[in-house]
Amino acid sequence: MELKLNRPICFFDLETTGIDVAKDRIVEISILKIFPNGNRESKTWLVNPTIPIPFQASQVHGITDEKVANEPTFKELSGQIYTMIKDSDLAGYNSDRFDIPLLAEELLRAEVDFDMKNRVSVDVQTIFHKKEERTLSAAYKFYCNQSLENAHSAEADTNATYEILKAQLDRYEDLDNDVKLLSEFTTRKKAVDFAGFIALNDKGQEIFTFGKHKGALVEDVFEKEPGYFGWIQNADFPLYTKKVLTGIKLRKMNNKLF
Repeated sequence: MELKLNRPICFFDLETTGIDVAKDRIVEISILKIFPNGNRESKTWLVNPTIPIPFQASQVHGITDEKVANEPTFKELSGQIYTMIKDSDLAGYNSDRFDIPLLAEELLRAEVDFDMKNRVSVDVQTIFHKKEERTLSAAYKFYCNQSLENAHSAEADTNATYEILKAQLDRYEDLDNDVKLLSEFTTRKKAVDFAGFIALNDKGQEIFTFGKHKGALVEDVFEKEPGYFGWIQNADFPLYTKKVLTGIKLRKMNNKLF
């Protein structure tokens, strides 16, 4: 079953130096853009992360410091990458919890003002886990009856993820062929930032999910303890989390003015 699209959707996968969203870097990115008329555009880039690639990471994806030594940095590629995704929804495998947060960090680090306000995301892994509980290779075998060659190659994983989602739509009659509804189905929690440090309560208000202010309204904390905002901005939190908190603080200030 082909996807019913009202706008383009970009399936993408990252290979990285590690799994720390705030600190690690991209070494390979592959994007498969699907247009509403069925056309496709696909690009894959090797990326010089500007930091050493740990041996353990190279063992997983096969990308070494030598392999990317002469490749462009993410900042040099950021314009091309953002141009490809800026008009699109996003999809991937474990993308809500890892790939999108890390991509956002890299784009913000490259001074590209990325956010998810006007787009939705579909995490194919969440559909799989809710339905079958398996890995990507097993998902490809289960849904597409094919073996995943070159697993942990960004391009192979990206194309497999796209094929799996189409097969999932064929298999599950109760799964709506609508990107917005698929996004709602794959959303695990009402997080405001990618890392989950800020969430929405039952009233749709932003609250902290960690530390001494866990469960407290962000606006109330900033009102009663102004230094907490500064502490977060200077601490080792993801850039996107800091961006979201800055937006909340500015909104509060503007509300006071009017």
